[in-house]
Amino acid sequence: MIKTLADALAARGYETLTQVQEAVTKPELADADLLVSAQTGSGKTVGFGLAIGSSILEDDGSFAQADKPLALVIAPTRELALQVKRELDWLYGKTGAKVVSCVGGMDMRDERRALARGAHIVVATPGRLRDHIMRNSMNMTELRAVVLDEADEMLDLGFREDLEFILGEAPEERRTLMFSATVPKQIARLAQSYQNDAVRVTTVAESKQHSDIEYRAMVVSARDVENAIVNVLRYYEAPNALVFCNTRAMVNRLTTRFSNRGFSVVALSGELTQNERTHALQAMRDGRARICIATDVAARGIDLPGLELVIHGDLPTNSETLLHRSGRTGRAGRKGVSALIVPSSQRSKANRLLGGAKVTADWGDAPSADEVFARDKERILADPSWLEAAEPRHVETIEALVATYSAEQIATAYMKLFAVRQSAPEEVSAAGPSGGRDGGRGDKGRSGAHPREEFGPSTWFSIEGGHEAGAEPRRLLPMLCKAGNLTKEDLGAIRVRDNQSFVEVRKDSAAGFVKALGNSMKIEGSKVTALDKAPDLGGPSSRGPARRGSSGGKFDRDGGSGYKGKSGGGRDGGGYKKKPYVSDEKPPQSKYVDDGWDNEWADHKGGGNKPSKKKPKKDKDAGKPGRHKVKNHNPDLTERHEGAVDAKGPKKPFKKPGGKKPFVKGGKPKGANDPSKPLFKGKPRVPKGANATPKRPRKP
Repeated sequence: MIKTLADALAARGYETLTQVQEAVTKPELADADLLVSAQTGSGKTVGFGLAIGSSILEDDGSFAQADKPLALVIAPTRELALQVKRELDWLYGKTGAKVVSCVGGMDMRDERRALARGAHIVVATPGRLRDHIMRNSMNMTELRAVVLDEADEMLDLGFREDLEFILGEAPEERRTLMFSATVPKQIARLAQSYQNDAVRVTTVAESKQHSDIEYRAMVVSARDVENAIVNVLRYYEAPNALVFCNTRAMVNRLTTRFSNRGFSVVALSGELTQNERTHALQAMRDGRARICIATDVAARGIDLPGLELVIHGDLPTNSETLLHRSGRTGRAGRKGVSALIVPSSQRSKANRLLGGAKVTADWGDAPSADEVFARDKERILADPSWLEAAEPRHVETIEALVATYSAEQIATAYMKLFAVRQSAPEEVSAAGPSGGRDGGRGDKGRSGAHPREEFGPSTWFSIEGGHEAGAEPRRLLPMLCKAGNLTKEDLGAIRVRDNQSFVEVRKDSAAGFVKALGNSMKIEGSKVTALDKAPDLGGPSSRGPARRGSSGGKFDRDGGSGYKGKSGGGRDGGGYKKKPYVSDEKPPQSKYVDDGWDNEWADHKGGGNKPSKKKPKKDKDAGKPGRHKVKNHNPDLTERHEGAVDAKGPKKPFKKPGGKKPFVKGGKPKGANDPSKPLFKGKPRVPKGANATPKRPRKP
């Protein structure tokens, strides 16, 4: 190995090389084109950095004066390109290398000036690099090595045309190294077109895929997917976690919900600007955010040091995407967890994805609330801060606490503070063969699943804003817990009306709730008022309370007078009953029927028999002009149609033109459209032109 590069590795703390690094640095491959397939996070960046060293460095392991680029590295995304640049900066730090990046979203003028000053290695994204080539700011005549990092992702993103253009502009005498997690047919065809006798290097078959990653597949009912993600985050409490979604809408939804629950979260999606993406990733790196929710495209190429947990909120579309997602954790020998949240209806799809990726997952249920609490207990007892000596400035306060309160009281206060800092876990139904514990019945079948317990003495509060402002129990719950220093156990019913919401708080926690809100008594700008007694929640607008059951956090709709399903159905076996027509006036059709119907209707109004629902039969005159289509038609109405009389005398009965029924032979009047008359009055128009043929008139 070249000494300057070996010294850089030693200074970085490298004791041994990874499999892919050893494979690509073999002496016999020093001048060969390479097609390398290795798992994500296996050290490919350092690997190709070492591999191209023999082609671009001088004999003494250094660079000459920077002029035209000697090596080109192409990456699919700006984040990956910038990450590659950082890795090459330290790897080639002792060689005097000038590494320049050319990526989208950055100032192109700065990049042109940097290229004009000279560069040894250029790291670029395909689109921006093509722009520089077409503007003659990138001179490729001296290139000795070209590296395509994550080649399969570049083709997936639609960069094939750009890659073909770039490789076509590169010199014929060059080394081409392609690195990819997978080698589909399109990668093989690209290698065949632009590489010379490429040597295939693979480390995938030598060991199990992602051996440093623990795969967990958690089957849940479809309605509990988001709750399962919450519990997984709480169960592992990883310093950094990445949650993958398939759509921007899902990203925005989870980001809002988790932020309201007290998680420090950022989002990555295609709608963000470059500055917003940079700030989000920096927040993850410096610890200001702990959870990143992203789409596949937006998360490609990002590197989050110390990432221990990847959650597939939506199942990936294919096995390659599963590998790329999971490869964000378990990097460079560190362990990680890849958790798949599998709706019960998609279990077969998850099996296909895992089989295509050649990995084995441990199947089970999502962590329950009790399991999360048990892990919290383990973490509290194993916290090394219990063994640390107290700081001098805290000694006096500690002695006062010990002298004033018992050990149980101090521990109780500590647990309350701990609970406030953590988001409360959710109850998750164990998914059965039909999609849940309730056999796939959804919420309708949950009646009686968790028997209610008596809440005890409580105080009611009203909050400005209701359904019209977007208030929902599941949104109010985390807001109340966070703003009022409450836990789920402190809250009872949550009732939401159109313009107002009501919350029930345990009586012994009400004073602390008021104190936490302060003098403003507001939660996110909404006024909170303490009530002297329970509000009257009856009436037609009632939506039913959201009473917390014994499960600790399940909000079920009970009571109220809202819609309860069809008659005889519904959750409680009840339902609405269709009321009879009640009015001081007869139905409109009553004036067209005989006295028998009217008497029947009168009897019904007075408590008699129900009106007959049989349709009146038509008589032989039904359907004729001037006749109503009801038996025993009103003779007065018929007279109005057949010969109405007014001040000018009797009117003639209405008749069709021609005196006969339309569309009957001889019935239509002769006029402008009479077919017996010729269509043209004069000679037909003669078209102009040498070879024009006059059109024939239409035959009569």
